[in-house]
Amino acid sequence: MIQGLEKPKASEDTVFLYYDRTWEQFKHIEKGLEGSPGVRLFFYEGVVEVLMPGQPHEIFKRVISSLLDYFFLHFNIAVTPTGSVTQEQEGVASAQADDSFCFGDIKPIPDLSIEVVFTSGSIAKLKRYQALGVPEVWFWEDGLLTLHRLGENGYTRIYRSQIPELERLDIELLSRCVLMGETDWLGAVRTFREEITKAQ
Repeated sequence: MIQGLEKPKASEDTVFLYYDRTWEQFKHIEKGLEGSPGVRLFFYEGVVEVLMPGQPHEIFKRVISSLLDYFFLHFNIAVTPTGSVTQEQEGVASAQADDSFCFGDIKPIPDLSIEVVFTSGSIAKLKRYQALGVPEVWFWEDGLLTLHRLGENGYTRIYRSQIPELERLDIELLSRCVLMGETDWLGAVRTFREEITKAQ
């Protein structure tokens, strides 16, 4: 059992990092945290990250998910939302994104993973997703949505999704509505809907 994980304040993320851990030790930590709601686990290059998201983290996560859900429904896009499912390359890396999606067939590694980043940089996290082979990763960090596409030499920053089903998605509009949604979820969804309808 993992002891000493105090409940964080609602307003902040809490992160515990454990260094020089083996895959077996990571699995032991994972087992010890079974049944701990909301806790997310990550592993890469011997580092175990235990994340307990705060309220702002969860608000942004839900706003992004809500807007994407509307986009999928509006354009009748067949998608499987896989949420925070564990993405794993045994012995190498493990991650639980804030949200993830498969387009076409359901796959063990989703086509898109999205993370809200409050406590640590996205660059290091990209290496973890590269080890997992996630084709596209989005980060919401410091009020900015950044998109990254996996190629032969790692991830490249892109400004429009290269997933065919998402090519029509206006990233600037999405980002603006995510910011609005922090305090006005309903207004954000309405604005997103109106702008998408107007653009058709």
